[in-house]
Amino acid sequence: MTAAENKGLLQHVFTEVAKGNSRPFIEALADDVNWTVIGSTAWSRTYEGKQSVLDDLLRPLSKQLHGRNIITARRFVAEDDHVVVEGRGRNSTVAGVRYHNEYCWVFRLVDGRVHELTEYTDTQLIATALQAPD
Repeated sequence: MTAAENKGLLQHVFTEVAKGNSRPFIEALADDVNWTVIGSTAWSRTYEGKQSVLDDLLRPLSKQLHGRNIITARRFVAEDDHVVVEGRGRNSTVAGVRYHNEYCWVFRLVDGRVHELTEYTDTQLIATALQAPD
């Protein structure tokens, strides 16, 4: 796929995520995806494989958030097989803690699937608002 096609795919994915529909995002992940959350929090590490992303990152996160994880993307930059997305989350935890995080993700796509994802985010907010994943 071209850089423009990769960008278009992620624009569609994040349009749905902003509505609370995470299905297109999950479907875009390759089975062998590596998702790295930067920093030194309990959540910071590389999640290797789609099953690990689901079981070790997304499910524990969804248990701690009140309602769906709503993220609005506001900038997309694409070059070759990489797309950089800036986003803003406006969520709260089930304990009522405000969780309004800022994100910058660097995606590497191959044949319309995300194979690598590096997440840059406010790790201090993660450390104070979220409990360690189960």
